[in-house]
Amino acid sequence: MSHGTRGSEPDKRTLRREILAVRSRLTADDVRESEAALAGQALALPELATACTVAAYVSVGSEPGTRALLDALRARGVRVLLPVLLPDNDLDWGEYGTRDALARVRHGGRMALYEPAGERLGPEAVTGADAVLLPGLAVDARGMRLGRGGGSYDRVLARLERARARPALVVLLYDTEVVERVPAEPHDRPVHAVVTPSGIRRFR
Repeated sequence: MSHGTRGSEPDKRTLRREILAVRSRLTADDVRESEAALAGQALALPELATACTVAAYVSVGSEPGTRALLDALRARGVRVLLPVLLPDNDLDWGEYGTRDALARVRHGGRMALYEPAGERLGPEAVTGADAVLLPGLAVDARGMRLGRGGGSYDRVLARLERARARPALVVLLYDTEVVERVPAEPHDRPVHAVVTPSGIRRFR
């Protein structure tokens, strides 16, 4: 995939549309197979192997699957934090216990999300994570991540920066979503690594 380098929002929208169209053609079997491979690759990442606390998320629809990874981290004794979407698009956090303890929550007309049903730990809880797993649609050779456009994780990254927290920032994607370049704006922050079903790529 090759895309323009202009930092304008329409470029981001176009790229998002293209990637979501490809994801929409994946079958349930495609997603399940890639989920197992993705978990295997991510668990080999040294930053996750040594982490005590990992901020992650529950994949939905045709997103690269995270549930196998979440369960494997919990089995290792890692404390896993999961996001709770707030009305202003910021994120609160709760601890992942088991799949049964996830609540399916629909926010307005958007896709339903799976959120932890227990205690809310506050938006600042993410600053205590050793690694943060970020959802995304693409990442480029500089480590610049293309999100869905809601801005929730821009706030998370800004919060980490204000707190001078330095967790490993890792985006989970399909192999075809590592692209030459994504449009970036001044507030965008690069990630440290991308994990795909076929491997790991580091950016700095």
